[in-house]
Amino acid sequence: MKKIILISLFSFFIKFFAVSQTDTSAYTQKDTSYWQKSFNGGINFNQASFSNWAGGGVNSIALGTVVNARALYQKEKWSWDNVADLQLGFVSQKEIGVRKAADQVFLNSIVGYKIAPKFDLFMSGTFNTFFAPGYLYGAKKTAPDIGGDSLVSKFMSPAQLTFACGVAYKPNDWFSLRVSPFAPRFTFVLDDEVRPLLNGIRQKAYGVETGKKVRAEWLALQLQAEINKNLTENISLKARYQMYLSYETFDPDHRLDLLLAAKVSKYISSTFGFTAVYDSDYTKEIQLQQTLGIGLLYNVSTFKTKK
Repeated sequence: MKKIILISLFSFFIKFFAVSQTDTSAYTQKDTSYWQKSFNGGINFNQASFSNWAGGGVNSIALGTVVNARALYQKEKWSWDNVADLQLGFVSQKEIGVRKAADQVFLNSIVGYKIAPKFDLFMSGTFNTFFAPGYLYGAKKTAPDIGGDSLVSKFMSPAQLTFACGVAYKPNDWFSLRVSPFAPRFTFVLDDEVRPLLNGIRQKAYGVETGKKVRAEWLALQLQAEINKNLTENISLKARYQMYLSYETFDPDHRLDLLLAAKVSKYISSTFGFTAVYDSDYTKEIQLQQTLGIGLLYNVSTFKTKK
């Protein structure tokens, strides 16, 4: 099952690269002018060391990478927008070892058909998970007298695949609002090791019941708002808000992602990232993640400048 899921996702989200780049098809050669593409990749590095330092401190090394890629096809009333937001970072501290600091896999593909100057009908597919295993350090997962580090996440555990159809409002090139009255979502937990133990029995995790690998939510509403704008020549802002409401539970899930990037020079940039998540199937608390980094940047784009 895992192989089938991975193959399906791989085919679904990267097919547009083959379509846009191959030169063996006369049709593709004819339509290359309808594609706009961008790629942003960065590597951030941080290091600190201490020797006989009166104020104390811990030697540490942090390394992180961020990739944002987009391919947009527009022809007459049709559009096909594909986005990949990837992030992975680790920090190494003396006597503690290497730990994951940031991790994200977000893939989104949207097919739209214009019905009015500012409105589209659309269908979309969204996939998100993690690259690397994540741990709750020092957790007592199996029994009160047993400590240690507990595995709480890894690739495809959890993962979410959401399909949606509805109406999109796009008043300009840098803002969009999508409302989907029908948005089925599938949550995967393929590895039972991420489930908490109670009396030796693996428990429900991320909304997926014990003994099952997938949870299906067929009837739901999804709302998504996005901003992708150049604030100045060297500063850009990307923001995405998602709300997901199951008609069965009426307990909304919320997610807000912000990424502010400032170009210091041609190959050096500073980035600030912030993510806030509320999903009661994961935890009753609001999840927060913030990153700040300075590092190398590679940027290439065929998109027109957004004003």
